Amino acid sequence: MASQKVKNWGVKSLKGVCTVTEGLKMLYRQKLLPLEKYYAFSDFHSPSLEDADFDNKPMILVVGQYSTGKTTFIRYLLEQGDYPGGRIGAEPTTDCFTAIMYGDIRHIIPGNALVVDPNKPFRKLSLFGSTFLNRFQCVHFPNQVLENVSIIDTPGILSSSKKKTSRGYDFPAVVQWFAAHVDRIVLLCDAHKLDLSDEFSRTIAALRGNEDKLRVVLNKADGVQPQQLMRVYGALMWSLGKVFHTPEVLRVYIGSFWSAPLRAADNRRLFEREEKDLFADIQNLPRNSALRKLNDLVKRARLVRAHAYIISALKEEMPLVFWRNHKKRDLIYDLPQLFSRIQQRHQLSPGDFPDCATMQEELMNHNFTRFNALKPKLLAALDELLTTDIAKLMPLLCKEELEAGDQPGAPGGALLGSSEELFMELNPLCHAEPYGAREEPSDDSWVVSRDKPKYDEIFYNLSPHQGKLSGTKVKDWMLGTRLPSSVLGRIWRLSDVDRDGLLDDEEFALASHLIEVKLEGFGLPPVLPAHLVPPSKRRRRPSNAENREDCGGA
Repeated sequence: MASQKVKNWGVKSLKGVCTVTEGLKMLYRQKLLPLEKYYAFSDFHSPSLEDADFDNKPMILVVGQYSTGKTTFIRYLLEQGDYPGGRIGAEPTTDCFTAIMYGDIRHIIPGNALVVDPNKPFRKLSLFGSTFLNRFQCVHFPNQVLENVSIIDTPGILSSSKKKTSRGYDFPAVVQWFAAHVDRIVLLCDAHKLDLSDEFSRTIAALRGNEDKLRVVLNKADGVQPQQLMRVYGALMWSLGKVFHTPEVLRVYIGSFWSAPLRAADNRRLFEREEKDLFADIQNLPRNSALRKLNDLVKRARLVRAHAYIISALKEEMPLVFWRNHKKRDLIYDLPQLFSRIQQRHQLSPGDFPDCATMQEELMNHNFTRFNALKPKLLAALDELLTTDIAKLMPLLCKEELEAGDQPGAPGGALLGSSEELFMELNPLCHAEPYGAREEPSDDSWVVSRDKPKYDEIFYNLSPHQGKLSGTKVKDWMLGTRLPSSVLGRIWRLSDVDRDGLLDDEEFALASHLIEVKLEGFGLPPVLPAHLVPPSKRRRRPSNAENREDCGGA
């Protein structure tokens, strides 16, 4: 009777839900969670879900061997300089898991405090013990990219020469937990270091089942000549194929994801296109967040259903009094045959079942006589969730996708130009939002003035027309800095203060100044600060309405 009440309440409540996330939380609590508790699902697989698991922003897990550029990749993505906990070095400098999230104030939350926060999706990580929690932290700071996504930085995977070093916790198991809860997994590989250590192989094995979230990046490719890069790419594909045991070819993105000049610019266009594809994929994560949560819940529901049939079948096979231990050993040994019988009897897909070897290992520590028998009402509610309730959420999902389609993806940082062509090919007038300073500039002296004579010499050597340079004339000079085109595009947009698609001598000096800032390793501002606005542009600058008129006229 209780199950029937739950079933009817769930169906009626779906009519009143306003968002897909709200509907998923309701279905999970009413139809899936009771089954998980009844068959002790969390003792064998992942812990039960909480509201924070449904409500959190999309998360990106960055994994790779040490010194493959994980933290540098994150800095490049965020267009952020130093942030709390972000250390870079040739040696293994990142020694802990760091959740990088948005916050108005820069501060660090230690792991032991983080896992008791009900608003964060990390409460279940307490199961990995205090050794892990001492190596886990959350960093908050303001950043435009982090307003829409969160990033998980991980310790570098140890190489073969360091594989005997003990971390004090189960590193692959922690990675597996994060892999099941994030929206995207970025696996970074170094073009100069393709050896797969034992820990790296175990970590990649922990990612199995989440191949749809995985994006492999061959980083630091600008230090490899084109002919060698082809061989490196082939060797990486061969190595990954051995670890993943799959005939499908993984997509590998090739590039050098940092703000420094490219060491070898022969493959510049290739790197730009690969970066554009990868960042466009990341940029779309907020739009596809509800679809990912729905997909993960369906995947979890199928696993729970298979788990319920396995546990109830083991319970049914156990004798009442004698030879229990002997029968338990036989059942564990014959578990593959039991899987096959359940699949044929209940018409279940083998892909819904857990890994047999892992399940055998887990069963060794359980008393089969305490397992619960099959409960048809709970399974009927689960079947209704999979066949009827999820289908009722699909119109709401389509509606949310249509609404999100009119909105830009995750903005800011290196994602700012991921959906645009190269800055030289843009119509410079079509920007609804000006990229210049939003506040009134001060009367202080212009900081670029002290180097302007040097910049003026370059400016006039480029043969300006009527006192201004076009993008075509500036292009080769800017590309000569070997900075990534996404960075140069941002510099162009910041420097073209009057939005005429041309640079006068002051705007060119500003662009040169920003290029030197990047070459020295500093980040670019999201909008032009007041003290960098050229003096001649400080009296009158185009308003948003004027920019929109220019866009329409263009």
